[in-house]
Amino acid sequence: MRKIRGFTLIELMVVIAIVAILAAVAIPAFTDQVRKSRRSEAMHGLSELQLKQERWRASNATYAASMNALMGSAANTTSYNNANPYYDFTIDNTSATGFRITATPKGAQASDSACNPMRLEVAGAIVTKTPTTGRCWN
Repeated sequence: MRKIRGFTLIELMVVIAIVAILAAVAIPAFTDQVRKSRRSEAMHGLSELQLKQERWRASNATYAASMNALMGSAANTTSYNNANPYYDFTIDNTSATGFRITATPKGAQASDSACNPMRLEVAGAIVTKTPTTGRCWN
């Protein structure tokens, strides 16, 4: 008698079930890690704008009142926000002693409900980052 080689339907179904279980665990974990890695772009943008504000304040009596003032024009602000595919940045609550910069997720990052939005607020010499959960800023 000849021995028949190959897979049975049951063996194939077992392999498919195992792959499906692994995918069910791995895909959400991967998506969460991608979302977390994109938060670094928000942190970079917030830090960059904070430095720009400090440079502005060194030459003026107050912080820049808006992104347009800080960036030089509305076109520059739009260009800055378009260069970042995952966050839009705004500046508000400005005074002679402080300001607030907000990074609002957009596009694929908009589903990041845990850290939506991320804010950096300067009041005097005190810098406050919100949300305060450690996973947003680490």
